[in-house]
Amino acid sequence: MKKKEIIDTVIDIESQTDATLRTISALKEEIEHLLEENQTLHMENKHLRERLDNEPNRLTEEDESAGLTKSRLNLESIYEDGFHVCNLFYGQRRVEDEPCAFCLEVIYGERK
Repeated sequence: MKKKEIIDTVIDIESQTDATLRTISALKEEIEHLLEENQTLHMENKHLRERLDNEPNRLTEEDESAGLTKSRLNLESIYEDGFHVCNLFYGQRRVEDEPCAFCLEVIYGERK
């Protein structure tokens, strides 16, 4: 092998190593972001569960006549607290308490 070929090979290896290092750094940043988001969601989920556990049984005659089961009442309570209960956005905050047709369908939709 000639000296020029050796130098070219080393330069290629160096550039590939730099590209790999940049990829690993980007992946590391993404993992850190996902871990932070996971922790936030874990804490929010814990708070929601605590709130549900502390929520008194709100199933009254009025609610029974409206046809809402205990589970739908819990979903309604979570929705009124500003969280989505639909399968598309479950657990995410509703921005400025905007109404969500999917959530309303889950809560008040077809009653069996």
